[in-house]
Formats: sequence, structure tokens, C-alpha cells
Amino acid sequence: MKKSKNSKKIIAYILIAVVLTAFVVIRLATNKRFVTQRVYHYSKQQAVYVQGQIIQLKSVGADYFIAGTFEPNKETKMSTETPGKIESILVDIGNYVKKGQPVIQINNSLLKLQLQTVEIQIEGLESDVKRFSVLAVAGAIPGIQLEKAKLGLKSAEMQKANLQEQINKTTILAPFDSIVTAKLSEEGAFASPGTPLLQLTDIGMLKFTINVPETELSQFKQNNLYSIGADALPEVVLTGKAIMVGSKANQGSSFTVQFSVRNTPSLFIKAGMFGKLNLRNDRTEKRITIPASAILGTANNPQVYVAKNGKALLQDITITKRIQDVAIIESGLNEGDILITNGFINLFENANIVVNIQTPE
Repeated sequence: MKKSKNSKKIIAYILIAVVLTAFVVIRLATNKRFVTQRVYHYSKQQAVYVQGQIIQLKSVGADYFIAGTFEPNKETKMSTETPGKIESILVDIGNYVKKGQPVIQINNSLLKLQLQTVEIQIEGLESDVKRFSVLAVAGAIPGIQLEKAKLGLKSAEMQKANLQEQINKTTILAPFDSIVTAKLSEEGAFASPGTPLLQLTDIGMLKFTINVPETELSQFKQNNLYSIGADALPEVVLTGKAIMVGSKANQGSSFTVQFSVRNTPSLFIKAGMFGKLNLRNDRTEKRITIPASAILGTANNPQVYVAKNGKALLQDITITKRIQDVAIIESGLNEGDILITNGFINLFENANIVVNIQTPE
């Protein structure tokens, strides 16, 4: 009887497991059908909704701006030629210093003691030369002794001059009018030749640097004058003289152009500030302009989508220049073409499209 009851229990457990398994399988199959029905299946034949605008000729403004950065005219890190302990740093960060002004004093007490010793030697040698000169004339000593005294005096005088030069070098002087922009050591530290102690920056004159594409490089000539403004001081117009027009492209395939600019009397413009060069053009002409956001491809191969006969077509273009968020087109587009400006998701060459024409601002 016990075996019969155990067998019935086992059969009951098996039936329950089979029922649960069947329920799970049915549930999963139902979920799969439900998810499959809800998943979006994109069809390349389906039309893509895009926005576009009809290309028109527009008057290009006379002025446009090129962003750049102000840099110091000169900058140096001061160090000592004579090793020693820093006795005093005579300036602080932000101080304005004149050319030739003492900025750091290196301890020179040992050099001064050596100088005093040499000066005493010189006094003795001068006396010897005077005495030997009288004795040599009288024939009391050989002339060679007088010559040795004179050579010893010259050697001591050269030694004195050398020590005096070393002492002079322990007072470090500003090489040009500048502002102290970094203090790299402290009083009491040991200074060795070549170790930076103080940074001086000349911002009385500034360098303004821009990078331009090859299509705009011809507009810059050496020594020509250009109008430059600082973002932090927009009401002031500075005059920049072109001092360098790039002869080799940088990694961004653009060319560096640099200008020399005199700072304001209060030295308001600091190194690292941003500014803009105003490139004037007296002629106003009709050109094709498009939003820069509509441009695809690479800098070397820019492309746009145009709408034609209900299809999206990729079109190669040539850009003359960019003015903020607008690009001026040299070739590749014509007046009346429909430029696709938005809706690039799922868009591809020869895609079926529905265009919503927007009126450009």
C-alpha cells in the first residue's frame, strides 16, 4: 500500500511540473508575439520626413570676424648665472617692473670676502711694482723681478674684475618692461644656474594669433594693418600689424596668421584673452549661403543632402568660408535647389522623402 501511495505522489508531482512547464512555455510564446508586434521594423521603402529650404542668393555682409587669441609679446623665466642661496625676492606676482630693475638678490657675502682678499693683494703688488721700478733703474735688482711683479699685479686685477662680475650677477635684473606672472621659488632656497626663479611677461605689446583656411590666406599681407577687438573690451578697436603669414598648414589643415598689437595704456588686455579680427570687404555680392548645421561629410569633402524628385541625394560642395553658423558656398549648389536642413535620422542616398519646406530667416 505504501508503494502505491508513493507512486501516486510521484505521478502527481510530475503532472504538476508538466503543467507549470507548459504554462511557462505558452506565456513566453505569448510575450514574444506581443513584443514582436510592438517592435518598429524600419522599411527602406518608407518615406522619411525631413525639413528643407529653397536655396536663394543672399547679400554677403561687408564685415565678418575671425576669432583668435592674445599672447604675450615676450615672456621669460628668470634664473641665476651664479649659484647661491636666495637672499631676497624684491617683487611679487602682479608687480610691474621696468627694464634693469633688480628683482632677485642672491647671497654674495663669500664673493665679497674673496674680492676684499684680492684687493689687499693688489695693494701689495702695486707697492712692489713701485719699489722694484726704482731699484731696477738703479740696477739694484734684475729686470726680470720687476716684470714678475707687473704680471702678478695684472693677474690680480683680472681676478678682481672676475669676482666683481660674479657679484654683479648675484643681483638679477629685469631684461625688459614686464609684469611678474609667476613666483617659482622662495627666499632661503638654493638657486642653481638654469633653475627658473621668476616668470616675467611683457603685455605692453601683444601678439594676436588666428588660424584661417587656405581659401582666406590670400587676404592677409605682411605688414598690412587690420582691426582687432578683445571680447572683454568690445568698445575698443585695436590696430594689428601682420607680422607672420603662415607658410605651412597645421594639423587642422589651416594656416596661422599673427599680428602685433599695442595694449591699452592700462594694460587691460591679458595674455590668453580671446578676440576677433574684423576682416572688411568693401564689396557686397550675392552668394549662396546655407546653415552650417546642414553640412555633412568631412572638412576636406563636405556634402549636403538635396531633395530631387522625391529622393534625397548627396551633393558634394565647395565652401568659400564660414561666418559663425553660416557657410558661403562656392560650388555644388544652385539657386532654387531644395536643401535638406533637418531630419537626417534614417536618411540615406536615394531615400524616399517627404519635405516640409521651411522659410529661411
